[in-house]
Amino acid sequence: MTTAQVGVVILGAGPAGLVLGNLLLDRGIDCVILERRDRAAVEGRARAGFLAAHSVRVLTEHGLAAGLLARGKTHTTCLFRSDRGEFTLDYGKLGLGEPHTVYPQQELVRDLIAEYLRRGGEIRFGAEAAEVAEEAPAARVRVRVHGGADVTGRYVAGCDGHRGTGRPALTARGTRTARRDHGVSWLAVLVAAPPSLEAVGYALHERGFAGHMARTDTVTRYYLQCPRGTAPADWSEDRIWTELATRLRTAEFGPLRDGPVLEKAVVDLRSDVLESPGTGRLWLAGDAAGLISPSAAKGANLAVLQAELLARALETALAHGDATGLARYAADCLPHVWRAHEFSHWMSGLLHGPAGQDDEARYGRALQYARLESLRTSRAHQDFFAENYTGI
Repeated sequence: MTTAQVGVVILGAGPAGLVLGNLLLDRGIDCVILERRDRAAVEGRARAGFLAAHSVRVLTEHGLAAGLLARGKTHTTCLFRSDRGEFTLDYGKLGLGEPHTVYPQQELVRDLIAEYLRRGGEIRFGAEAAEVAEEAPAARVRVRVHGGADVTGRYVAGCDGHRGTGRPALTARGTRTARRDHGVSWLAVLVAAPPSLEAVGYALHERGFAGHMARTDTVTRYYLQCPRGTAPADWSEDRIWTELATRLRTAEFGPLRDGPVLEKAVVDLRSDVLESPGTGRLWLAGDAAGLISPSAAKGANLAVLQAELLARALETALAHGDATGLARYAADCLPHVWRAHEFSHWMSGLLHGPAGQDDEARYGRALQYARLESLRTSRAHQDFFAENYTGI
Protein backbone atom coordinates (compact mmCIF):
# COMPACT_ATOMS: atom_id res chain seq x y z
CA MET A 1 0.00 0.00 0.00
CA THR A 2 1.26 3.51 -0.84
CA THR A 3 0.19 6.76 0.77
CA ALA A 4 -1.05 9.73 -1.20
CA GLN A 5 1.72 11.77 -2.77
CA VAL A 6 3.04 14.74 -0.79
CA GLY A 7 5.21 17.63 -1.82
CA VAL A 8 8.29 16.61 0.17
CA VAL A 9 9.17 13.40 2.01
CA ILE A 10 11.66 14.28 4.76
CA LEU A 11 13.91 11.54 6.11
CA GLY A 12 14.91 12.14 9.73
CA ALA A 13 13.49 14.08 12.68
CA GLY A 14 16.69 15.78 13.80
CA PRO A 15 17.25 19.55 13.70
CA ALA A 16 17.68 19.66 9.90
CA GLY A 17 14.53 17.67 9.14
CA LEU A 18 12.39 19.37 11.76
CA VAL A 19 13.42 22.91 10.82
CA LEU A 20 12.87 22.06 7.16
CA GLY A 21 9.45 20.54 7.88
CA ASN A 22 8.32 23.56 9.88
CA LEU A 23 9.51 26.00 7.22
CA LEU A 24 7.79 24.05 4.46
CA LEU A 25 4.50 23.94 6.36
CA ASP A 26 4.85 27.67 6.98
CA ARG A 27 5.08 28.10 3.18
CA GLY A 28 2.04 25.92 2.50
CA ILE A 29 4.06 22.91 1.25
CA ASP A 30 2.71 19.55 2.41
CA CYS A 31 5.30 17.12 3.75
CA VAL A 32 5.72 14.03 5.89
CA ILE A 33 8.69 13.21 8.14
CA LEU A 34 9.87 9.59 8.43
CA GLU A 35 11.94 8.85 11.54
CA ARG A 36 13.36 5.40 12.24
CA ARG A 37 13.47 5.82 16.04
CA ASP A 38 10.55 6.23 18.42
CA ARG A 39 9.57 9.64 19.74
CA ALA A 40 11.04 9.11 23.20
CA ALA A 41 14.44 8.26 21.73
CA VAL A 42 14.39 11.27 19.42
CA GLU A 43 13.42 13.70 22.16
CA GLY A 44 15.78 12.26 24.76
CA ARG A 45 19.05 12.06 22.84
CA ALA A 46 21.55 14.55 24.28
CA ARG A 47 23.62 16.23 21.59
CA ALA A 48 25.17 19.64 20.91
CA GLY A 49 23.78 22.73 22.52
CA PHE A 50 25.54 25.82 21.10
CA LEU A 51 23.43 27.85 18.66
CA ALA A 52 25.03 30.63 16.63
CA ALA A 53 23.37 34.00 16.21
CA HIS A 54 22.32 33.08 12.66
CA SER A 55 20.51 29.95 13.89
CA VAL A 56 18.70 31.92 16.58
CA ARG A 57 17.62 34.50 13.98
CA VAL A 58 16.25 31.81 11.64
CA LEU A 59 14.34 30.07 14.42
CA THR A 60 13.01 33.35 15.80
CA GLU A 61 11.87 34.70 12.41
CA HIS A 62 9.86 31.52 11.78
CA GLY A 63 8.23 31.20 15.21
CA LEU A 64 10.41 28.30 16.36
CA ALA A 65 12.36 29.95 19.17
CA ALA A 66 9.95 30.28 22.09
CA GLY A 67 11.74 27.66 24.19
CA LEU A 68 15.29 28.77 23.53
CA LEU A 69 14.42 32.44 24.07
CA ALA A 70 12.79 31.56 27.40
CA ARG A 71 15.31 29.01 28.68
CA GLY A 72 18.47 29.39 26.61
CA LYS A 73 21.58 30.90 28.16
CA THR A 74 23.68 33.50 26.39
CA HIS A 75 27.41 32.68 26.31
CA THR A 76 30.07 35.13 25.18
CA THR A 77 33.30 33.83 26.70
CA CYS A 78 35.67 30.91 26.34
CA LEU A 79 38.65 30.01 28.48
CA PHE A 80 41.97 28.36 27.64
CA ARG A 81 44.21 26.54 30.13
CA SER A 82 47.66 25.07 29.71
CA ASP A 83 50.88 24.70 31.67
CA ARG A 84 51.51 28.34 30.78
CA GLY A 85 48.48 29.64 32.63
CA GLU A 86 44.91 30.60 31.83
CA PHE A 87 43.23 33.31 29.81
CA THR A 88 39.66 34.15 28.84
CA LEU A 89 38.38 35.58 25.57
CA ASP A 90 35.18 37.62 25.61
CA TYR A 91 34.36 36.76 22.02
CA GLY A 92 30.99 38.50 22.34
CA LYS A 93 32.92 41.80 22.25
CA LEU A 94 35.25 40.75 19.43
CA GLY A 95 34.81 40.17 15.71
CA LEU A 96 31.16 40.77 14.82
CA GLY A 97 30.15 40.89 18.49
CA GLU A 98 27.89 37.83 18.26
CA PRO A 99 27.12 35.46 21.16
CA HIS A 100 26.19 31.79 21.38
CA THR A 101 22.90 30.67 22.87
CA VAL A 102 23.28 27.49 24.88
CA TYR A 103 20.14 25.37 24.57
CA PRO A 104 20.36 21.57 24.74
CA GLN A 105 19.59 20.03 21.37
CA GLN A 106 17.10 17.56 22.82
CA GLU A 107 15.04 20.49 24.13
CA LEU A 108 15.16 22.20 20.76
CA VAL A 109 14.08 18.95 19.09
CA ARG A 110 11.13 18.65 21.48
CA ASP A 111 10.12 22.22 20.67
CA LEU A 112 10.38 21.64 16.93
CA ILE A 113 8.35 18.42 17.06
CA ALA A 114 5.60 20.08 19.08
CA GLU A 115 5.42 23.03 16.70
CA TYR A 116 5.48 20.84 13.60
CA LEU A 117 2.56 18.79 14.92
CA ARG A 118 0.72 21.95 16.00
CA ARG A 119 1.01 23.23 12.44
CA GLY A 120 -0.63 20.06 11.15
CA GLY A 121 2.46 18.18 10.04
CA GLU A 122 2.77 14.39 10.01
CA ILE A 123 5.66 12.49 11.60
CA ARG A 124 5.88 8.72 11.38
CA PHE A 125 8.07 7.47 14.18
CA GLY A 126 9.51 3.99 13.86
CA ALA A 127 9.45 4.31 10.07
CA GLU A 128 12.87 3.49 8.62
CA ALA A 129 13.41 4.36 4.98
CA ALA A 130 14.86 1.38 3.12
CA GLU A 131 15.24 2.80 -0.38
CA VAL A 132 14.79 6.03 -2.30
CA ALA A 133 13.98 5.57 -5.99
CA GLU A 134 12.70 7.88 -8.70
CA GLU A 135 9.77 6.52 -10.63
CA ALA A 136 8.28 7.09 -14.04
CA PRO A 137 7.01 9.65 -14.60
CA ALA A 138 10.09 11.44 -13.23
CA ALA A 139 7.90 13.93 -11.39
CA ARG A 140 7.81 11.76 -8.28
CA VAL A 141 10.06 9.72 -6.04
CA ARG A 142 9.16 6.73 -3.89
CA VAL A 143 10.51 5.99 -0.43
CA ARG A 144 10.22 2.33 0.51
CA VAL A 145 9.72 1.88 4.25
CA HIS A 146 10.77 -1.18 6.25
CA GLY A 147 7.60 -2.86 7.53
CA GLY A 148 5.32 0.02 6.58
CA ALA A 149 3.51 1.78 3.76
CA ASP A 150 5.65 3.31 1.04
CA VAL A 151 5.52 7.07 0.57
CA THR A 152 5.73 9.04 -2.66
CA GLY A 153 6.54 12.69 -3.05
CA ARG A 154 7.63 15.28 -5.57
CA TYR A 155 10.94 15.56 -3.71
CA VAL A 156 12.83 13.75 -0.96
CA ALA A 157 14.91 15.64 1.59
CA GLY A 158 17.51 13.40 3.21
CA CYS A 159 18.03 14.77 6.72
CA ASP A 160 18.65 11.38 8.30
CA GLY A 161 22.28 11.75 9.24
CA HIS A 162 25.56 10.30 8.18
CA ARG A 163 24.38 6.68 8.26
CA GLY A 164 20.88 7.21 6.93
CA THR A 165 19.31 6.27 3.62
CA GLY A 166 19.54 9.64 1.89
CA ARG A 167 23.33 9.80 1.61
CA PRO A 168 23.93 6.39 -0.03
CA ALA A 169 21.02 7.05 -2.39
CA LEU A 170 22.85 10.17 -3.56
CA THR A 171 26.38 8.75 -3.65
CA ALA A 172 25.09 5.80 -5.69
CA ARG A 173 24.47 8.36 -8.44
CA GLY A 174 28.17 9.23 -8.55
CA THR A 175 28.40 12.11 -6.08
CA ARG A 176 31.92 12.12 -4.64
CA THR A 177 33.02 12.80 -1.07
CA ALA A 178 35.94 14.80 0.30
CA ARG A 179 36.93 13.46 3.72
CA ARG A 180 39.50 13.64 6.50
CA ASP A 181 40.15 11.54 9.59
CA HIS A 182 41.62 13.89 12.17
CA GLY A 183 43.23 10.98 14.02
CA VAL A 184 41.74 12.13 17.31
CA SER A 185 39.09 10.57 19.57
CA TRP A 186 37.15 12.06 22.47
CA LEU A 187 35.41 10.47 25.40
CA ALA A 188 32.20 12.53 25.55
CA VAL A 189 30.76 12.59 29.07
CA LEU A 190 27.47 14.07 30.25
CA VAL A 191 27.28 14.59 34.02
CA ALA A 192 24.54 15.62 36.41
CA ALA A 193 26.46 18.53 37.85
CA PRO A 194 26.31 22.32 37.52
CA PRO A 195 28.93 23.95 35.28
CA SER A 196 32.27 24.45 36.99
CA LEU A 197 33.35 27.37 34.80
CA GLU A 198 31.55 30.51 33.71
CA ALA A 199 32.95 30.01 30.21
CA VAL A 200 33.43 27.21 27.73
CA GLY A 201 36.72 25.65 28.82
CA TYR A 202 39.50 24.29 26.60
CA ALA A 203 42.47 22.67 28.34
CA LEU A 204 45.71 21.74 26.58
CA HIS A 205 47.68 19.10 28.43
CA GLU A 206 50.48 16.65 27.68
CA ARG A 207 48.01 13.85 28.48
CA GLY A 208 45.58 15.20 25.89
CA PHE A 209 42.81 17.75 25.44
CA ALA A 210 39.99 18.24 27.95
CA GLY A 211 36.87 20.35 27.41
CA HIS A 212 34.11 21.80 29.58
CA MET A 213 30.78 22.90 28.04
CA ALA A 214 27.75 23.98 30.05
CA ARG A 215 24.39 22.56 29.01
CA THR A 216 21.97 23.63 31.76
CA ASP A 217 22.20 24.77 35.37
CA THR A 218 22.35 21.12 36.43
CA VAL A 219 24.00 19.30 33.51
CA THR A 220 27.50 19.73 32.04
CA ARG A 221 29.25 18.19 29.05
CA TYR A 222 32.93 17.22 29.34
CA TYR A 223 35.34 15.88 26.74
CA LEU A 224 38.57 13.93 27.24
CA GLN A 225 40.92 13.10 24.40
CA CYS A 226 41.52 9.35 24.41
CA PRO A 227 43.32 6.77 22.26
CA ARG A 228 41.56 5.59 19.11
CA GLY A 229 39.75 2.34 19.84
CA THR A 230 39.04 3.18 23.48
CA ALA A 231 35.85 1.63 24.88
CA PRO A 232 33.63 3.83 27.09
CA ALA A 233 33.49 0.98 29.60
CA ASP A 234 37.21 1.42 30.17
CA TRP A 235 36.48 4.72 31.89
CA SER A 236 35.03 4.46 35.38
CA GLU A 237 33.54 7.54 37.04
CA ASP A 238 36.59 7.80 39.31
CA ARG A 239 38.93 7.65 36.35
CA ILE A 240 36.92 10.29 34.48
CA TRP A 241 36.93 12.77 37.36
CA THR A 242 40.59 12.14 38.14
CA GLU A 243 41.62 12.75 34.54
CA LEU A 244 39.42 15.84 34.24
CA ALA A 245 41.00 17.25 37.41
CA THR A 246 44.48 16.62 36.04
CA ARG A 247 43.94 18.09 32.58
CA LEU A 248 41.82 21.02 33.77
CA ARG A 249 44.51 21.68 36.41
CA THR A 250 42.20 21.92 39.40
CA ALA A 251 45.18 22.01 41.80
CA GLU A 252 46.01 25.39 40.28
CA PHE A 253 42.63 26.80 39.27
CA GLY A 254 40.13 25.24 41.69
CA PRO A 255 37.95 22.11 41.92
CA LEU A 256 35.24 20.90 39.59
CA ARG A 257 31.64 20.39 40.65
CA ASP A 258 31.23 16.66 40.28
CA GLY A 259 28.18 14.47 40.00
CA PRO A 260 27.01 11.16 38.54
CA VAL A 261 27.82 10.36 34.94
CA LEU A 262 24.62 10.26 32.89
CA GLU A 263 26.15 8.94 29.68
CA LYS A 264 29.52 8.41 28.04
CA ALA A 265 30.53 7.64 24.47
CA VAL A 266 33.65 7.75 22.33
CA VAL A 267 33.61 10.07 19.32
CA ASP A 268 36.17 9.70 16.54
CA LEU A 269 36.79 13.11 14.99
CA ARG A 270 36.15 12.74 11.29
CA SER A 271 34.90 15.16 8.67
CA ASP A 272 33.54 14.83 5.16
CA VAL A 273 31.64 16.89 2.61
CA LEU A 274 29.69 15.71 -0.43
CA GLU A 275 30.74 17.61 -3.55
CA SER A 276 27.05 18.30 -4.18
CA PRO A 277 24.24 18.04 -1.60
CA GLY A 278 21.67 16.85 -4.11
CA THR A 279 20.44 16.27 -7.63
CA GLY A 280 17.13 15.70 -9.37
CA ARG A 281 14.46 14.86 -6.81
CA LEU A 282 16.81 14.08 -3.89
CA TRP A 283 18.43 16.78 -1.74
CA LEU A 284 20.32 16.52 1.55
CA ALA A 285 20.82 18.71 4.61
CA GLY A 286 22.62 18.37 7.93
CA ASP A 287 24.94 15.45 8.66
CA ALA A 288 23.58 13.60 5.62
CA ALA A 289 25.24 16.21 3.40
CA GLY A 290 28.46 16.38 5.38
CA LEU A 291 29.88 15.32 8.70
CA ILE A 292 31.88 17.89 10.68
CA SER A 293 34.05 17.22 13.72
CA PRO A 294 32.63 18.60 16.99
CA SER A 295 35.70 20.70 17.79
CA ALA A 296 33.94 23.99 16.96
CA ALA A 297 30.24 23.14 17.59
CA LYS A 298 29.14 23.78 14.00
CA GLY A 299 26.99 20.74 13.18
CA ALA A 300 23.57 21.89 14.39
CA ASN A 301 24.16 25.38 13.03
CA LEU A 302 24.98 24.09 9.56
CA ALA A 303 21.82 21.97 9.75
CA VAL A 304 19.66 25.06 10.43
CA LEU A 305 21.35 27.03 7.65
CA GLN A 306 20.91 24.24 5.09
CA ALA A 307 17.29 23.65 6.12
CA GLU A 308 16.54 27.34 5.57
CA LEU A 309 18.16 27.38 2.13
CA LEU A 310 16.57 24.09 1.07
CA ALA A 311 13.09 25.16 2.21
CA ARG A 312 13.34 28.28 0.08
CA ALA A 313 14.49 26.30 -2.96
CA LEU A 314 11.82 23.62 -2.59
CA GLU A 315 9.08 26.20 -2.22
CA THR A 316 10.15 27.88 -5.45
CA ALA A 317 10.22 24.54 -7.25
CA LEU A 318 6.89 23.27 -5.94
CA ALA A 319 4.87 26.47 -5.86
CA HIS A 320 6.22 28.11 -9.01
CA GLY A 321 7.74 25.30 -11.06
CA ASP A 322 11.11 27.04 -10.90
CA ALA A 323 14.04 24.72 -10.10
CA THR A 324 16.74 27.40 -10.26
CA GLY A 325 16.85 27.58 -6.45
CA LEU A 326 17.61 23.88 -6.24
CA ALA A 327 20.25 24.27 -8.94
CA ARG A 328 21.86 26.99 -6.77
CA TYR A 329 21.53 25.09 -3.49
CA ALA A 330 25.08 23.73 -3.59
CA ALA A 331 26.55 27.11 -4.49
CA ASP A 332 24.52 28.77 -1.74
CA CYS A 333 25.44 26.42 1.09
CA LEU A 334 28.86 24.94 0.31
CA PRO A 335 30.86 28.14 0.96
CA HIS A 336 29.36 28.22 4.46
CA VAL A 337 30.05 24.52 4.91
CA TRP A 338 33.69 24.84 3.91
CA ARG A 339 34.16 27.94 6.08
CA ALA A 340 32.89 25.94 9.06
CA HIS A 341 35.14 22.99 8.20
CA GLU A 342 38.19 25.21 7.83
CA PHE A 343 37.68 26.72 11.28
CA SER A 344 36.85 23.35 12.82
CA HIS A 345 40.08 21.98 11.35
CA TRP A 346 41.98 24.97 12.75
CA MET A 347 40.44 24.40 16.19
CA SER A 348 41.42 20.75 16.09
CA GLY A 349 45.02 21.74 15.43
CA LEU A 350 44.93 24.21 18.31
CA LEU A 351 43.50 21.73 20.81
CA HIS A 352 45.33 18.52 19.92
CA GLY A 353 49.08 18.39 20.00
CA PRO A 354 51.01 15.38 18.72
CA ALA A 355 52.01 12.74 21.27
CA GLY A 356 55.53 11.47 21.84
CA GLN A 357 59.00 12.90 22.37
CA ASP A 358 60.48 12.64 18.88
CA ASP A 359 61.60 15.72 16.98
CA GLU A 360 58.41 16.07 14.92
CA ALA A 361 56.15 15.71 17.97
CA ARG A 362 58.06 18.39 19.86
CA TYR A 363 57.90 20.64 16.79
CA GLY A 364 54.13 20.11 16.49
CA ARG A 365 53.50 20.91 20.15
CA ALA A 366 55.63 24.06 19.88
CA LEU A 367 53.43 25.21 16.97
CA GLN A 368 50.33 24.42 19.02
CA TYR A 369 51.48 26.67 21.85
CA ALA A 370 52.55 29.38 19.39
CA ARG A 371 48.96 29.43 18.08
CA LEU A 372 47.64 29.68 21.61
CA GLU A 373 50.02 32.52 22.48
CA SER A 374 49.03 34.43 19.36
CA LEU A 375 45.37 34.00 20.30
CA ARG A 376 46.15 35.36 23.78
CA THR A 377 48.07 38.44 22.62
CA SER A 378 46.92 39.45 19.13
CA ARG A 379 43.72 41.48 18.76
CA ALA A 380 43.62 40.69 15.05
CA HIS A 381 43.82 36.98 15.84
CA GLN A 382 41.13 37.35 18.49
CA ASP A 383 38.77 39.09 16.05
CA PHE A 384 39.37 36.34 13.49
CA PHE A 385 38.65 33.72 16.13
CA ALA A 386 35.46 35.40 17.35
CA GLU A 387 34.02 35.94 13.86
CA ASN A 388 34.61 32.31 12.88
CA TYR A 389 33.77 30.80 16.27
CA THR A 390 30.23 32.20 16.15
CA GLY A 391 29.83 32.55 12.40
CA ILE A 392 28.40 30.24 9.75
